[in-house]
Amino acid sequence: MNEQDPGRYVSRLTRDTLALVLAGGRGSRLQQLTTWRAKPAVPFGGKFRIIDFPLSNCVNSGIRRVGILTQYKSHSLIRHVQRGWGFMRGELGEFIELLPAQQRLETSWYAGTADAIYQNIDIIRTHNPQYVLILAGDHIYKMDYGTMLAAHVEAAADLTVGCVEVPLEQARAFGVMAVDAHNRIVEFAEKPRHPTPMPGSDTTALASMGIYVFRTETLIEELLRDADTPASQRDFGGDIIPDVIRRLNVTAFPFRAAPQGLPAYWRDVGTVDAFWEANLELIGVSPELNLYDRQWPIWTYQDQVPPAKFVFDDDGRRGMAVDSMIAGGCIVSGSYVRHSLLFSNVQLRSYSKVEDSVIFPEVEVGRRCTIRKAVIDKGCKIPPDTCIGVDPEADAARFHVSAGGVVLVTPDMLGQRLHYAR
Repeated sequence: MNEQDPGRYVSRLTRDTLALVLAGGRGSRLQQLTTWRAKPAVPFGGKFRIIDFPLSNCVNSGIRRVGILTQYKSHSLIRHVQRGWGFMRGELGEFIELLPAQQRLETSWYAGTADAIYQNIDIIRTHNPQYVLILAGDHIYKMDYGTMLAAHVEAAADLTVGCVEVPLEQARAFGVMAVDAHNRIVEFAEKPRHPTPMPGSDTTALASMGIYVFRTETLIEELLRDADTPASQRDFGGDIIPDVIRRLNVTAFPFRAAPQGLPAYWRDVGTVDAFWEANLELIGVSPELNLYDRQWPIWTYQDQVPPAKFVFDDDGRRGMAVDSMIAGGCIVSGSYVRHSLLFSNVQLRSYSKVEDSVIFPEVEVGRRCTIRKAVIDKGCKIPPDTCIGVDPEADAARFHVSAGGVVLVTPDMLGQRLHYAR
């Protein structure tokens, strides 16, 4: 390592890295939010899409060669990437390429995470990177991948797995790693019934973030080996990683916040409850995920809309918002918003109340409506006098109600058959 200029050392690593973002999954645990869009295309945080977070991490880390692997109902995702991520300079060797499932090496769709990469081996070879960074396209976090690449090289690892500390009872939903004193992975179990605690703790485990750094030669060799294994499910967590740790040097990279060294912010947002909670966390005075950080901006496509507007100031008909985030283009007309997040171009009519809710773009809420603890999908038109989140039985009869009591409302549930990629 160049001790006199570690920044240049890391920048050389990032320039020699190709990032591949796995963005083809449906994300069925988000219920009807992914009926017409892939999970990475789901709106998040008032103006972004979920995929903007790993893509922004790449750009901010200095990784400017990125491929996005798409499959399930990818039109809105592709449209968003084309509109918002076309600023790379091809003449400088920068690009964000869309890699849809197109039967390049097989005659089937992507059969798993490893198969998705395998079917694009020719593209990896064309770009000829020294390292390949594989990312999930459906998590919310801010991370400098350069530090992970540096740790990978310093450890002379064949594979490095990004990991985060999670409570033991939640670890059953993830791939869990057991490591030695030098962070070398000695065991990897995909969604184990009895997770192994991390060293020095009885209450937490090291869970895979779905982030992998491979030496390119190692990745290609292991993909070819996996493709020749008839019993394989073609999955990194289920097949390749458990096999590789028995033969090669595989290390864990604990994701921690600098400079405190505490576990860093990372959210799966894979369920309606987790999605709702992660959005409303942003409203806090000092949220763990700081969207106002100018040193690490989150890039996205942005509609050209006017500022948010609040109108009427009469008793009982006052346009106002408290403890909330309101995006541009919104009109809060004689209605009350508390502890909620409104995306762009939301219109609230007079005498309505919105509390503890996430309202997607282009939603219209009629007069005298009450909305509590809800997620309202894009384009919904809520009729006047509608109550959501007030009567659990009535909500369950019309909408989806999560285990945590969050009411999910989509246009289809309201009889508004939009049937288009959103």
